[in-house]
Amino acid sequence: MRVFLDANILFSAAKSAGAVRELLRLLLDGGHECWVDDYVVIEARRNLTTKAGDALTAFDELLKRLRTSTAHAPGPERKMVNWLPEKDRTVLAAAIRLRCDALVTGDRTHFGPGCGKMFAGVTIHSPRSLAERLFG
Repeated sequence: MRVFLDANILFSAAKSAGAVRELLRLLLDGGHECWVDDYVVIEARRNLTTKAGDALTAFDELLKRLRTSTAHAPGPERKMVNWLPEKDRTVLAAAIRLRCDALVTGDRTHFGPGCGKMFAGVTIHSPRSLAERLFG
């Protein structure tokens, strides 16, 4: 499975050795492709620098295991992402362009209405819903 990781997932996985970091370990060890783009990497790094600077080493180690693409503004998929605030449109658009099967995010405020729904082949998941789908 190809999974796109939102910035808040990167932040959580780097900040603590909790459930999100374990989910990423299970995904990666299970042969799933975990994708990010420079947009979410920059956002996660900025937030870690201001809120949890001691987690930057763990963040850099995590990035070594992920597949990275360059960020793109929404293109033909713009109609499918218009329901999101502007800053979040690029996240779903990147997942669509990378042909990911899932976008995992902890952002319930903005992505919540789309959780469990599919947009151009990408299903939006919370960490919990993705873990339940893949690992029971």
